[in-house]
Amino acid sequence: MPLVETSQKPVPVNVSTAAATHGRVVSVDALRGFDMFWIIGADAVFNLVNKLGHPEGIIPEASNPLEHVSWAGFHFYDLIFPLFVFVVGVSIVFSLTKRVSTHGKTAAASQVLRRFVILYIFGLFAYGGISNGYHEIRLLGVLQRIALSYLFAGLAFIYLKPRALVALCVTLLVGYWAMMTFIPVPGVGPGNFAEGQNLANYIDKMYLPLRKWDGDHDPEGLLSTLPAIATCLLGIFAGLLIRRTDLEQIKKVQRLFGFGIAGVILGSLWGFQFPVIKKIWSSSFVLVAGGFSAMLLALFYYIIDVRNCQKWAAPFLWIGMNAITIYMVVHVIDINKLSARILGGEIRAALDSTLSGLGNLAIASLSLTAAILLCRFLYQRKIFLKV
Repeated sequence: MPLVETSQKPVPVNVSTAAATHGRVVSVDALRGFDMFWIIGADAVFNLVNKLGHPEGIIPEASNPLEHVSWAGFHFYDLIFPLFVFVVGVSIVFSLTKRVSTHGKTAAASQVLRRFVILYIFGLFAYGGISNGYHEIRLLGVLQRIALSYLFAGLAFIYLKPRALVALCVTLLVGYWAMMTFIPVPGVGPGNFAEGQNLANYIDKMYLPLRKWDGDHDPEGLLSTLPAIATCLLGIFAGLLIRRTDLEQIKKVQRLFGFGIAGVILGSLWGFQFPVIKKIWSSSFVLVAGGFSAMLLALFYYIIDVRNCQKWAAPFLWIGMNAITIYMVVHVIDINKLSARILGGEIRAALDSTLSGLGNLAIASLSLTAAILLCRFLYQRKIFLKV
C-alpha cells in the first residue's frame, strides 16, 4: 500500500482497529495524514506566521524547523519525506499480508508492480510531464522515490522472511556507506560528502538523464534510492511489531519508542563519520529519520489506538485516506491562485495594512482549509483513489 489503503469504506473515527491483525490501524492512517498535512500547505502557513510583521522572520531560516537544512543537519521538515516512506513500509505489512494470504505471492507481487507503475507515472505527471518538452522530464522525484521504495521493499516483504529483511536493510545501509566512503570520485577522491563532490551526485551527473532538480544532480537520485528502500524496510519492521498478537499494546508502544531512541542515537553517532544529509539520504540520516518516525508512530498509536482518543485526529484521517488524491491536486492545481481570487486584491491590501504579511497568511490559510475540506468531502462520500 504505497500511500493509502483502498478499502471500500472508511474506518469510523470512533472505532479502534489496532487489534485487528488484517484490518486497518487508525493511527497509521492518521500519521500518514499528519505528514501530508504539512505538504499540502501547513508549512506555508507556519512560515507566514513566522514572518507576520517581521519580513525576515522571528525564527531565522537557518534554525526554522519548517525549512530544510541547506546540506548537513536535521530539521523537523527534513523528517516529512522519510516519514512518508516509513509509513509506506508500515502499510505494506497490512495490505500485502492480506493479499498473500488470500491470493498468493504471485498475485501480491503483481499488485506491487502495478502500483509501482501507476505511482511512478503519477510522479512524472506531478513534476510537469512533458509540458516543457521531453528534456524537462524529471525521471526521479518524490513520488518516483516512493514508488521505487515500495516496489523493492514490497517484493522483499513478499518473498523474504523477517531475518532476511533485517539482513537486507543492514546490507543497504552499510553497503551505501561503503560506496560513498571508499569509491573515489574522479577529480575529488574517496570519502567526500560535500554537495557536488560526493559519489551519489557524481553518478547522477554521469548517468541520470533529462531534468535534475539541483542542476547536474538530484536529491532523489539514482544511488540514494538504495538507502531510501532501507527507510521503507524500517517501516515494515514497525508494521510487523504492531501486527503481533502476542504482545500487549503498551509493550508495542514501549518497543517502538525504544527502537526510535536507539535509531536516533546510532544515526547521530554514525553522523560523525557519515554526516546526516537528507539530499543524499545518508545511512545516518536513515537511522535518525527512522528513529523519529518510530517515535511518532508510537505516540499516534498510543493516543489513538491504545487510549482510544481519536476525534482530534479526524482531519488527519481524512487526509491520510486520500493522500494520493490531495498530493496530485496540490501539485496540479494552484490552490493559492484560487484562494487569491477570494482574498486577493483590496482584501489582501487591507489585511496587510493592518499587519504586514497578514494578507498572504489569509490566502495560505484558506488554501490549506480548502484542501482539508476536499479530503473531508471525499472521505464522507467514501471516494478513494485506488492504485
